[in-house]
Amino acid sequence: MYNSFDSPGLVKVLTFLQTHNTEYLSGQDLSDVLRISRVAIWKHIKKIQELGYTVESKQKLGYKLISNSDLLLPWEITSGLKTEVIGQQAYYFDSIESTQIQALKMIKDENKNGAIIVAAEQTGGKGRIGRKWISPKGGLWFSIILYPKFDISITTLFPIASALALSIAIEKTFEIKPELKWPNDLTIKGKKIAGMLVDVSLESNKIESLVLGTGINFDVNVKEIEKTLKKIPNFYGLASLSEQKKKIKPIELIQSFLIELEKIYKSLENRQTGKIISEWTKRSATIGKIVELNTINGKIKGKATRIDNDGALVVSENKKNHRVIAGDIMHLSK
Repeated sequence: MYNSFDSPGLVKVLTFLQTHNTEYLSGQDLSDVLRISRVAIWKHIKKIQELGYTVESKQKLGYKLISNSDLLLPWEITSGLKTEVIGQQAYYFDSIESTQIQALKMIKDENKNGAIIVAAEQTGGKGRIGRKWISPKGGLWFSIILYPKFDISITTLFPIASALALSIAIEKTFEIKPELKWPNDLTIKGKKIAGMLVDVSLESNKIESLVLGTGINFDVNVKEIEKTLKKIPNFYGLASLSEQKKKIKPIELIQSFLIELEKIYKSLENRQTGKIISEWTKRSATIGKIVELNTINGKIKGKATRIDNDGALVVSENKKNHRVIAGDIMHLSK
C-alpha cells in the first residue's frame, strides 16, 4: 500500500525528476539538492521505475524522467488537485479484496474525511444488491470516505448526484456524453461504462459516515468480462472508455471526477437539489422509457416519468404513480 503522506524521500526524488524532465540529473546533484544519500537516491529511482515511471539512466550524465506512470498513485492524485477535501488524502493498493471493504474499515477515523482508496484490481469487488463486480487491472476501482452534513433524506439522492458528477467529468475529459441509467449507472450507447455503490452508517436518525464506491471500465477487456456476467438477470452489456477516439490518462479523469463530486457534494449540503435533479434528467437514459422494476414489494411495470427530490423514480402504471427508492430496473422500450 502507498498513501499520500508516506514515502517522502521517494516523492521528493520523483517530483524533482518531473520538474527537471528536460535534462539529466546526476546522483550527486540529486543527493546534494535533496539532502538524501546517493544510495537512497538509487533505491528510490529503482522503486520509481517499478511503479511504472520510465527513468533513463546514462553513465556520466545521470537520470532523466521520460514518462510518468499510468497507476493512480496517491501523490499523482493529490498533486495539483483543486479540491478542498475530497481526494486530498489518497491510498493505493496494487491488489485488494475490495476498496469498499477497506474504506469501511477506515471510517472510524474522522481525519479520513474525503480520503480516496484506489486499487489496480479487486479480487472481491461488489456491486449493487450484493452482485459481484469484476474488477481486473485496467479499470478504475476506488472508494471515497465522507462525513456528510446533509440531512438523512438526501442520502438516497447521493448516488444519483455522484453518477451525475462522473458523467460531467467524462464529458469534460473524453468529450463524450454518457447517459445515466437510474439509479446509479453510466452508459454509452446503451452499455454500462460505470456504476456506483453507497454504504451509509446511520445513528439516531443522523448520517454518521458514507462510503461511495465507484467502478469505471476504463481500459478493460469487455468481451472477457461479459463471458462471466452475461447470464446475470438484466445484464445489458459493457463498454470501455478505451474504445473512445480521445485517449485520456486515468489521472485526468480521476481528478476531474473528484472536482465535480466536491461541487455537487457542496450543493447537497446546501440543499440545492433542484439543479442536480434537472441536470441528471437531461442526461437520463431512463426517463420516458417503459421500465420493469423488481422491488421488495413485487414487480412494477410502467413509464418512468421523473425522479423526486430524494432520488426516487416515479413510474406511471395504469394512471397510478409508484415511487421507487430502490429496485432492479430493466428498460423495455421508449
